Amino acid sequence: MTVTERNLQVAVLDMAGTTIDERGSVRVAVESAVRQVTGGRLPDNFDDTFHSARGGAKTAMFEALLGDVYAARVAHAIFETELIRLIGEDRVQVLPGATETINVLRSSGVKVALTTGFSARVRQVLLTQLGWTEMVDLILSPEDVGRGRPYPDTVLTAILRLRAPSVQSVAVVGDTLNDLYCGTRAGASIVAGVLTGAHDKATLETAPHTHLINSIADLPAIIDSWERP
Repeated sequence: MTVTERNLQVAVLDMAGTTIDERGSVRVAVESAVRQVTGGRLPDNFDDTFHSARGGAKTAMFEALLGDVYAARVAHAIFETELIRLIGEDRVQVLPGATETINVLRSSGVKVALTTGFSARVRQVLLTQLGWTEMVDLILSPEDVGRGRPYPDTVLTAILRLRAPSVQSVAVVGDTLNDLYCGTRAGASIVAGVLTGAHDKATLETAPHTHLINSIADLPAIIDSWERP
């Protein structure tokens, strides 16, 4: 099948937990930020809120944790500083098969967008650390699109910027409920949850999806199968 004949033309891939292993850095940075704002105390709802907010905009996570917009902004700034420090200590790494999957997709004519709940500032530090600044066709954070996941804005923006012919020509892959809701609400034909990140199989099964896969390395085979008449 030639590139112009492909039905699936854009793959929107989450970063942390899907293509990148952050090795607990996000939780460490979130806890540190919240404790600094609250005087050392974690809110009673910390574990539940942190778990349910994974995959979404980090600013929204802090608002849910602290219940105050100003405190959330302060905490988010602290979080970014702490996370950037952890990234610089080699606390993050590319998940097995991620680089190969991206290369296979792009070489077969599928454009690849990376999406994240991190800000553009953190995203750039992360990509530079991993040597991924030229790896994909597009990279999006919530501030680039208006709203973070579970809203469909990141996927719809990728569709527009990468000139996909329709929402049906898109695959969305992520490791959280918010990723799956985002892809479903955007109308993507493939909405796949991966088991390498924040949410386990039992949790991901509660959200709408088309596939649950062990890792991002399984994506090319799914797209191949979906492409066949």
